[in-house]
Amino acid sequence: MVWPHWSGERAISGAPARDGFRDFFTATRGDRDPQGTVQVLTALDLALADAEQGRPLTFAPMANWQRTVLRRRVAGFRTGPAFAKGGRECYGLTPHTRAQFECRLSESTQPGLPLPARAARTYLDVLFFHPFEDGNARAAVVSMAFLLAREGAPLDQVHPLQTTRWADDAQGAADLAVLLGILITAAERRLFSGMQP
Repeated sequence: MVWPHWSGERAISGAPARDGFRDFFTATRGDRDPQGTVQVLTALDLALADAEQGRPLTFAPMANWQRTVLRRRVAGFRTGPAFAKGGRECYGLTPHTRAQFECRLSESTQPGLPLPARAARTYLDVLFFHPFEDGNARAAVVSMAFLLAREGAPLDQVHPLQTTRWADDAQGAADLAVLLGILITAAERRLFSGMQP
């Protein structure tokens, strides 16, 4: 996969006036699932605290965040095939699936790959490996928030990212990276100018 170039690789010092991920979850889940919204926002707080500590992205912290999202004592790697989009998509499971997923997560710090590409790939890897029995879309967004926060690039807008993604769409993945680059740059400009999104 050839990822698009991005020239804005610098960390934001300070926090944006708005937390785009918090706004996203509140707007998309708040009215229809108030308790679930509280749970995913609590998981987001845990992920951002881990990012602030500079922790690596591995399955262990993701499982911790997912326990909070799902309000379960355990959120392990799925033990069978996973289905999405009303059963139209099936995600298989082999003896190597978890190791392959862990390897992909470790590449979130790959040198030479622009931050938007790493964030897009992490988000898509979570969606397409479907590591959990439930809540993988939320896990993907929380993982993206973690990665961007760890790199000093929090977003003040996330809603433009809300669209269907397909596993075999390389151009769509590249487009997601371009969009992330635009959102990161825009958040940085607004932070330095004091503007609201």
